[in-house]
Amino acid sequence: MRAIFAALALSLALPMAGCSKDASEEAGTATIPVTVAAAGKAHVFNVEVARTDEEQARGLMFRTGLPADGGMLFPFEKPRIASFWMKNTLIPLDMVFIRADGSIDRIAENSIPESLEPVVSGGEVSAVLELAGGTAARLGIDETARVTWKDRK
Repeated sequence: MRAIFAALALSLALPMAGCSKDASEEAGTATIPVTVAAAGKAHVFNVEVARTDEEQARGLMFRTGLPADGGMLFPFEKPRIASFWMKNTLIPLDMVFIRADGSIDRIAENSIPESLEPVVSGGEVSAVLELAGGTAARLGIDETARVTWKDRK
């Protein structure tokens, strides 16, 4: 009888362990540091990276909060005009559109939660950094800032 319970417990534990690993990876819990240098100050954010099409499509949807030093980075294989919307995004976001050289093309501050209106870069960008709404204004981050990170694939 003990052997049956042990086998049953093991058969239930293995799929759950696999699910929890996948769930944490899908939630993007691994972060990388991104530095935004503005007005003589450097601000470091620990952000999730949305690398795949699926991760980029999901973004920060359904989140109910974001740490002050958190966010999400959307790197692109090659520079392009970027367009985002806030469908199923429950919190306001600052979207920082980043050129290939690390300069900022545009900052869309406090994007409206759940809006279907596109939020578009001003030109071709190689990445977008999403931060909690109001972060850019609070820290004095504007289009003169520079953004750097070392990607850990």
